[in-house]
Amino acid sequence: MHSTITYGIVFWGSSPYSMNIFELQKRVIRIIMKVDNRMSCRELFKKLNILPLYSQYILSILLFVVNNIDEFTISSNVHSIRTRHRSDLHPPLPRLTKHKKGIHYSGIKIFNYLPQNIKNLFRNVKKFKLTLKRFLSVGSFYTLEEYFDWTSRSDLGCYV
Repeated sequence: MHSTITYGIVFWGSSPYSMNIFELQKRVIRIIMKVDNRMSCRELFKKLNILPLYSQYILSILLFVVNNIDEFTISSNVHSIRTRHRSDLHPPLPRLTKHKKGIHYSGIKIFNYLPQNIKNLFRNVKKFKLTLKRFLSVGSFYTLEEYFDWTSRSDLGCYV
């Protein structure tokens, strides 16, 4: 099921229909672990070392960004002011909502929310992927909103 879910996830991962796929993924996890239908799957994902759909989407889109980093502009290249966000990717000004939901803009936003120590590994793709997978596994994000609010969680404190 994993290969079917991840195929083209960078394109369809943010669509409203992805929630249906996520529900199916949780149903499969419950069947594998032989637990009640109403039990939370968050710890089961961690126990099986499987990323929930939205964590997998974040992983895939960030790997796309890192593998195509030459297509993006780093903020320090746009202006010379030394700010704490100088290592962030510079987002283009979107004119359409459709552009905001695209891979390029979403990838920049998701990348910029990464913990700084993971962001600094983007030149070493292998190490970046390994560390990012560990971060997403501990976070076990069920939505993008959870990911964007990860700083409020104490279990992710080791990544700051």
